[in-house]
Amino acid sequence: MAKTYTTVQGDMWDSIAYHQLGSEAYADKLIALNPKYRMLYTFPAGIVLTLPEAERKTANSLPPWKRRST
Repeated sequence: MAKTYTTVQGDMWDSIAYHQLGSEAYADKLIALNPKYRMLYTFPAGIVLTLPEAERKTANSLPPWKRRST
């Protein structure tokens, strides 16, 4: 089942992506899943948005200085 988020007055795409998915970089995926609302910049309260699956980071996706040397 897809996860959803119900907006609060004043929410914006990037703030929803950051708080719900961990990064503003997911805003484009969030908009793509909710095209009905793509023209909104600031949301009113009560809109139910479908959230994209957040990509899971693996050890290989870490920058070299954060990887453990074995």
